[in-house]
Amino acid sequence: MVSTREKPRILLVDDEPRVVQLVREVLGATGFEMLAAFSGESAIELTALEQPDLVLLDIMLPGTMDGYQVAGRLREFSNVPIIMLTAKVRESDMLQGFEMGADDYITKPFSSKELLARIRAVLKRSQSERAQVAPPDIVCGDLHIDLARRRVTIGEREVYLTPTEYSLLHELAIHPNQVLVHEHLLTRVWGAEYRDDLDYLRSYIHYLRKKLETDPANPSLILSSPGVGYMLVVPDEEHREDMQKDGQHDP
Repeated sequence: MVSTREKPRILLVDDEPRVVQLVREVLGATGFEMLAAFSGESAIELTALEQPDLVLLDIMLPGTMDGYQVAGRLREFSNVPIIMLTAKVRESDMLQGFEMGADDYITKPFSSKELLARIRAVLKRSQSERAQVAPPDIVCGDLHIDLARRRVTIGEREVYLTPTEYSLLHELAIHPNQVLVHEHLLTRVWGAEYRDDLDYLRSYIHYLRKKLETDPANPSLILSSPGVGYMLVVPDEEHREDMQKDGQHDP
Protein backbone atom coordinates (compact mmCIF):
# COMPACT_ATOMS: atom_id res chain seq x y z
CA MET A 1 0.00 0.00 0.00
CA VAL A 2 1.50 3.34 -1.06
CA SER A 3 -0.36 6.40 0.12
CA THR A 4 -0.87 9.38 -2.18
CA ARG A 5 -2.55 11.52 0.48
CA GLU A 6 -1.02 14.87 1.39
CA LYS A 7 -1.68 14.20 5.09
CA PRO A 8 -0.67 10.83 6.50
CA ARG A 9 -3.72 9.08 7.96
CA ILE A 10 -3.32 7.55 11.41
CA LEU A 11 -5.84 5.11 12.88
CA LEU A 12 -5.97 5.18 16.68
CA VAL A 13 -7.52 2.13 18.32
CA ASP A 14 -8.24 2.96 21.96
CA ASP A 15 -11.35 3.16 24.14
CA GLU A 16 -10.02 5.78 26.58
CA PRO A 17 -11.64 9.17 25.72
CA ARG A 18 -8.75 11.15 27.21
CA VAL A 19 -6.20 9.30 25.11
CA VAL A 20 -8.29 9.72 21.96
CA GLN A 21 -8.65 13.47 22.60
CA LEU A 22 -4.94 13.94 23.35
CA VAL A 23 -3.82 12.06 20.26
CA ARG A 24 -6.36 13.84 18.08
CA GLU A 25 -5.08 17.24 19.22
CA VAL A 26 -1.43 16.31 18.81
CA LEU A 27 -1.86 14.78 15.36
CA GLY A 28 -4.19 17.52 14.14
CA ALA A 29 -1.69 20.20 15.13
CA THR A 30 1.21 18.53 13.37
CA GLY A 31 -0.19 17.75 9.94
CA PHE A 32 -1.73 14.31 10.38
CA GLU A 33 -5.27 13.10 9.77
CA MET A 34 -6.69 10.86 12.50
CA LEU A 35 -9.34 8.17 12.51
CA ALA A 36 -10.53 6.51 15.72
CA ALA A 37 -11.77 3.02 16.49
CA PHE A 38 -12.90 1.93 19.95
CA SER A 39 -12.84 -1.85 19.55
CA GLY A 40 -10.85 -4.50 17.75
CA GLU A 41 -13.66 -5.33 15.37
CA SER A 42 -14.09 -1.71 14.24
CA ALA A 43 -10.30 -1.35 13.90
CA ILE A 44 -10.17 -4.24 11.43
CA GLU A 45 -13.08 -2.83 9.44
CA LEU A 46 -11.64 0.70 9.31
CA THR A 47 -8.22 -0.55 8.27
CA ALA A 48 -9.74 -2.46 5.38
CA LEU A 49 -11.96 0.43 4.29
CA GLU A 50 -9.78 3.48 4.93
CA GLN A 51 -6.27 2.05 4.43
CA PRO A 52 -4.50 4.19 7.02
CA ASP A 53 -0.79 4.88 6.77
CA LEU A 54 -0.18 3.74 10.36
CA VAL A 55 -2.15 2.15 13.21
CA LEU A 56 -1.76 3.12 16.88
CA LEU A 57 -3.14 0.04 18.64
CA ASP A 58 -3.88 -0.23 22.35
CA ILE A 59 -3.37 -3.69 23.83
CA MET A 60 -6.27 -3.54 26.29
CA LEU A 61 -9.51 -3.23 24.33
CA PRO A 62 -13.17 -3.90 25.15
CA GLY A 63 -14.96 -6.83 23.56
CA THR A 64 -13.62 -10.18 22.49
CA MET A 65 -10.36 -9.08 20.85
CA ASP A 66 -7.30 -7.57 22.49
CA GLY A 67 -4.61 -5.62 20.68
CA TYR A 68 -2.46 -8.68 20.02
CA GLN A 69 -5.35 -10.44 18.29
CA VAL A 70 -6.18 -7.34 16.27
CA ALA A 71 -2.56 -7.05 15.12
CA GLY A 72 -2.63 -10.68 14.03
CA ARG A 73 -5.82 -10.16 12.03
CA LEU A 74 -4.47 -7.00 10.39
CA ARG A 75 -1.36 -8.87 9.30
CA GLU A 76 -3.55 -11.34 7.42
CA PHE A 77 -4.41 -8.69 4.83
CA SER A 78 -2.34 -5.54 5.41
CA ASN A 79 1.28 -4.49 5.85
CA VAL A 80 0.28 -1.20 7.50
CA PRO A 81 2.83 -0.20 10.18
CA ILE A 82 1.55 -0.86 13.71
CA ILE A 83 2.64 0.85 16.92
CA MET A 84 1.32 -0.84 20.06
CA LEU A 85 0.17 1.29 23.00
CA THR A 86 0.65 -0.45 26.31
CA ALA A 87 0.62 0.19 30.04
CA LYS A 88 2.72 -2.95 30.44
CA VAL A 89 6.48 -2.77 30.41
CA ARG A 90 7.40 -6.46 30.67
CA GLU A 91 9.72 -7.74 27.96
CA SER A 92 7.39 -10.68 27.31
CA ASP A 93 4.54 -8.30 26.45
CA MET A 94 6.76 -6.31 24.11
CA LEU A 95 7.97 -9.45 22.36
CA GLN A 96 4.43 -10.77 22.00
CA GLY A 97 3.50 -7.57 20.19
CA PHE A 98 6.45 -7.93 17.83
CA GLU A 99 5.58 -11.55 17.16
CA MET A 100 2.05 -10.56 16.13
CA GLY A 101 3.44 -8.08 13.61
CA ALA A 102 3.88 -4.80 15.51
CA ASP A 103 6.65 -2.48 14.34
CA ASP A 104 7.15 -0.54 17.58
CA TYR A 105 5.54 0.13 20.93
CA ILE A 106 4.89 3.10 23.23
CA THR A 107 4.37 2.74 26.96
CA LYS A 108 1.56 4.72 28.58
CA PRO A 109 1.62 7.42 29.75
CA PHE A 110 3.52 8.98 26.87
CA SER A 111 4.36 12.54 25.92
CA SER A 112 3.28 14.19 22.68
CA LYS A 113 6.98 14.51 21.76
CA GLU A 114 7.57 10.78 22.14
CA LEU A 115 4.38 9.91 20.25
CA LEU A 116 5.34 12.07 17.27
CA ALA A 117 8.92 10.82 17.26
CA ARG A 118 7.78 7.18 17.15
CA ILE A 119 5.16 7.82 14.46
CA ARG A 120 7.60 9.73 12.25
CA ALA A 121 10.33 7.11 12.68
CA VAL A 122 8.03 4.23 11.73
CA LEU A 123 6.50 6.12 8.78
CA LYS A 124 9.95 7.12 7.52
CA ARG A 125 11.12 3.53 7.75
CA SER A 126 8.06 2.27 5.88
CA GLN A 127 8.24 4.92 3.16
CA SER A 128 12.01 4.73 2.61
CA GLU A 129 11.98 0.99 1.96
CA ARG A 130 9.39 1.52 -0.80
CA ALA A 131 11.46 4.28 -2.40
CA GLN A 132 14.72 2.34 -2.59
CA VAL A 133 16.01 1.42 -6.03
CA ALA A 134 15.92 -2.34 -6.09
CA PRO A 135 19.13 -4.24 -6.89
CA PRO A 136 18.92 -7.62 -8.63
CA ASP A 137 17.07 -10.47 -6.99
CA ILE A 138 18.96 -12.42 -4.35
CA VAL A 139 18.88 -16.20 -4.19
CA CYS A 140 20.10 -18.10 -1.14
CA GLY A 141 19.41 -21.75 -1.85
CA ASP A 142 15.62 -22.11 -1.73
CA LEU A 143 15.25 -18.52 -0.49
CA HIS A 144 14.42 -16.03 -3.26
CA ILE A 145 14.15 -12.31 -2.49
CA ASP A 146 12.49 -10.28 -5.24
CA LEU A 147 13.66 -6.83 -4.14
CA ALA A 148 11.74 -5.03 -6.87
CA ARG A 149 8.37 -6.40 -5.75
CA ARG A 150 9.29 -6.93 -2.07
CA ARG A 151 8.36 -10.58 -2.46
CA VAL A 152 10.03 -13.39 -0.52
CA THR A 153 9.65 -17.06 -1.37
CA ILE A 154 11.02 -20.35 -0.07
CA GLY A 155 10.88 -22.73 -2.98
CA GLU A 156 7.35 -22.31 -4.35
CA ARG A 157 5.96 -20.97 -1.06
CA GLU A 158 5.55 -17.23 -0.58
CA VAL A 159 6.58 -16.02 2.87
CA TYR A 160 4.69 -13.14 4.42
CA LEU A 161 6.91 -10.65 6.28
CA THR A 162 5.85 -7.62 8.28
CA PRO A 163 7.29 -4.27 7.12
CA THR A 164 9.95 -4.35 9.83
CA GLU A 165 10.87 -7.97 9.13
CA TYR A 166 11.24 -7.16 5.46
CA SER A 167 13.32 -4.04 6.20
CA LEU A 168 15.71 -6.12 8.29
CA LEU A 169 15.96 -8.86 5.66
CA HIS A 170 16.46 -6.23 2.96
CA GLU A 171 19.34 -4.62 4.85
CA LEU A 172 21.00 -8.00 5.30
CA ALA A 173 20.32 -8.97 1.68
CA ILE A 174 21.96 -5.92 0.11
CA HIS A 175 25.12 -6.74 2.07
CA PRO A 176 25.37 -10.50 1.44
CA ASN A 177 28.09 -12.44 3.23
CA GLN A 178 28.99 -9.37 5.29
CA VAL A 179 28.63 -9.16 9.06
CA LEU A 180 26.52 -6.10 9.84
CA VAL A 181 27.11 -4.88 13.38
CA HIS A 182 24.17 -4.57 15.76
CA GLU A 183 24.30 -0.76 15.81
CA HIS A 184 24.23 -0.57 12.00
CA LEU A 185 21.17 -2.79 11.72
CA LEU A 186 19.31 -1.01 14.51
CA THR A 187 20.07 2.41 13.03
CA ARG A 188 19.20 1.46 9.47
CA VAL A 189 16.02 -0.46 10.26
CA TRP A 190 14.64 1.30 13.33
CA GLY A 191 16.43 4.66 13.42
CA ALA A 192 19.37 6.23 15.25
CA GLU A 193 17.43 6.51 18.49
CA TYR A 194 17.18 2.70 18.63
CA ARG A 195 20.89 1.94 18.21
CA ASP A 196 21.18 0.50 21.73
CA ASP A 197 17.93 -1.52 21.75
CA LEU A 198 19.47 -4.92 21.10
CA ASP A 199 16.31 -6.75 22.22
CA TYR A 200 14.50 -5.39 19.14
CA LEU A 201 17.12 -6.84 16.85
CA ARG A 202 17.35 -10.21 18.58
CA SER A 203 13.57 -10.59 18.50
CA TYR A 204 13.29 -9.89 14.79
CA ILE A 205 16.23 -12.11 13.90
CA HIS A 206 14.39 -14.84 15.83
CA TYR A 207 11.17 -14.24 13.85
CA LEU A 208 12.97 -14.14 10.50
CA ARG A 209 14.68 -17.43 11.26
CA LYS A 210 11.34 -19.02 12.20
CA LYS A 211 9.90 -17.98 8.84
CA LEU A 212 12.92 -18.58 6.61
CA GLU A 213 15.12 -21.31 8.04
CA THR A 214 14.53 -25.03 7.60
CA ASP A 215 15.80 -25.52 11.16
CA PRO A 216 15.58 -22.19 13.04
CA ALA A 217 17.56 -23.61 15.97
CA ASN A 218 20.45 -24.34 13.61
CA PRO A 219 20.29 -21.48 11.09
CA SER A 220 22.10 -21.65 7.78
CA LEU A 221 20.88 -18.41 6.16
CA ILE A 222 21.01 -15.75 8.88
CA LEU A 223 24.13 -16.38 10.91
CA SER A 224 25.50 -14.67 14.00
CA SER A 225 28.87 -13.26 14.85
CA PRO A 226 28.60 -13.34 18.68
CA GLY A 227 28.73 -9.92 20.23
CA VAL A 228 29.16 -8.28 16.82
CA GLY A 229 26.22 -8.70 14.45
CA TYR A 230 24.51 -10.82 11.82
CA MET A 231 24.86 -11.66 8.16
CA LEU A 232 22.84 -13.25 5.38
CA VAL A 233 24.71 -16.10 3.74
CA VAL A 234 24.45 -16.21 -0.04
CA PRO A 235 25.79 -19.65 -1.01
CA ASP A 236 29.49 -19.50 -0.50
CA GLU A 237 30.77 -22.48 1.40
CA GLU A 238 33.85 -20.73 2.72
CA HIS A 239 31.81 -17.91 4.29
CA ARG A 240 29.25 -20.38 5.62
CA GLU A 241 31.83 -22.57 7.34
CA ASP A 242 33.62 -19.61 8.92
CA MET A 243 30.43 -18.18 10.40
CA GLN A 244 29.20 -21.51 11.67
CA LYS A 245 32.50 -21.98 13.50
CA ASP A 246 32.07 -18.51 15.03
CA GLY A 247 28.82 -19.58 16.73
CA GLN A 248 25.61 -19.37 14.80
CA HIS A 249 23.55 -20.19 17.93
CA ASP A 250 24.06 -16.74 19.42
CA PRO A 251 20.53 -15.31 19.96
